[in-house]
Amino acid sequence: MRALASQGEVLTLEPSDVLFRAGETGSSMYGILEGSIRLTWEGQNGGEAHEVIQTGHVFGAGALVMRDHQRLGTARAIEHCRLIEMNREKFLFAMQESPMFAIELLASVDERLRDIKIAAG
Repeated sequence: MRALASQGEVLTLEPSDVLFRAGETGSSMYGILEGSIRLTWEGQNGGEAHEVIQTGHVFGAGALVMRDHQRLGTARAIEHCRLIEMNREKFLFAMQESPMFAIELLASVDERLRDIKIAAG
């Protein structure tokens, strides 16, 4: 992901900065180069649920595969963050240039889903 940062848009967030809010239309996914992001959404019982996404992981990938994708959660920086932003065009370029990127992306998503399942009990 760091190699892609030289070709992609790198964003900087400070603690408590909001990257996107639930309900907004999204067209990019993000990879965390430094820092951590808290992703919050409405839980099954009406309460708030959350996930902390750490350095090296990606989030927001649904925006690359669905037209007019509406964000399901709100992403807020917990600490100083550096993120790479990838729209669909940049994502497809990364896939062509480095097919292992797809494997790493799937591994990141799989690890996050497992962590959520374990945390939920």
